[in-house]
Amino acid sequence: MFSTMSYDKDYLNRFNEGVNELVFFEAPLNINTANLTQGFTAVCVFVNDKLDEATINAIAGNGVKLIVLRCAGFNNVTLDTAKKNNISVMRVPAYSPYAVAEHAVALMLTLARKTHKAYNRVRESNFSLERLNGFNIHGKTIGVIGTGRIGVAFCRIMLGFGARVIAYDVVESPELINAGVTYTTLDEITTQSDIISLHCPLTPETKYLINKDSISKMKTGVMLINTSRGGLINTKDVLVGLKQGKIGYLGIDVYEQEEKLFFFDLSESIVEDDLIARLISFPNVLITAHQGFFTNEALEQIASTTIGNILAFENGKLSGNELA
Repeated sequence: MFSTMSYDKDYLNRFNEGVNELVFFEAPLNINTANLTQGFTAVCVFVNDKLDEATINAIAGNGVKLIVLRCAGFNNVTLDTAKKNNISVMRVPAYSPYAVAEHAVALMLTLARKTHKAYNRVRESNFSLERLNGFNIHGKTIGVIGTGRIGVAFCRIMLGFGARVIAYDVVESPELINAGVTYTTLDEITTQSDIISLHCPLTPETKYLINKDSISKMKTGVMLINTSRGGLINTKDVLVGLKQGKIGYLGIDVYEQEEKLFFFDLSESIVEDDLIARLISFPNVLITAHQGFFTNEALEQIASTTIGNILAFENGKLSGNELA
């Protein structure tokens, strides 16, 4: 088990119930740590582990036959190389989509009503409302890119707010259409939305979906929310958009260079990532460290599905969560 924290150990051990011997490493799995897999049949990884061609070839040489992801996204795994090495790959396709959807709403509401700033003021006995004016979500146009399970949950919450919801996905959801969501093009999402929320996977086609060209078409003062994958956003272009005032609010739970930052306590260190440092300096930027999945319900689902995937592999059965 790589990239594990205390909560990972607690939940995985609870659902494992002593069936398998689980060995936990806090380090991520990559080419530099691949030697740790010697003697193991399976490895379990998370979002920032890097299973590229070199790493997979190395762990295959160590006897690994199974890669189990504790997440839904698999852009960090080179599936073709896994297949060539006869390594099975499984994932957790869904774990409380409401957890991530609700976190996206939390980012949006915090930015819209500046509750994080109000909290800090009150702790200093400053009860002034100056510069804390926000705006209603009701009546705004919300653009949703990606309507899988998380996107569906987010759209339904936004409809409950009384917002106009427009969406884009290569596969349209009849459920959302019946609920009142209008599917449209990416260009129309970009030009019409007051708030844009990203809920799509990171693929070669969606890499840097948000870039200088798409930002130039957005409404001035647009709010951008990303709880999906950091690589969907070109951070340098977003910084320019923030500086110019084109992007009025940015809420992110993911970051394209997060693997050296997120999940670690760097409070006594100098963060050498200049892009994240610049983002933090903006008063209209809110960053959480890949926290969207972090609810009791989601952790239980991740652990139970992960252990279930391992047991299915051991018993020569299909779990339904196979990628390779």
